[in-house]
Amino acid sequence: MFLPKYPDSPTPPHTHTPTEPTPVRRSLPSVSIDQKTVAALVVGGVVLTALLAAVAVTAISVAVAAVVLRSMLRDHHRR
Repeated sequence: MFLPKYPDSPTPPHTHTPTEPTPVRRSLPSVSIDQKTVAALVVGGVVLTALLAAVAVTAISVAVAAVVLRSMLRDHHRR
């Protein structure tokens, strides 16, 4: 049988020595949030939600109107 050849002297384990020190992570600057900022965000969220609801209601209204008109036109053409 053929046996694999192993080196006579094993290589010494590799030791990692860092060349440069690990950089220090800088923390983010603190942001002060006051009551005016929170109020502005809440009001903005309410306004955007109201606009989204208005768009949804308008889309549903247009869809219902289109179905009614289509039904009326179909009945008109049958006569």
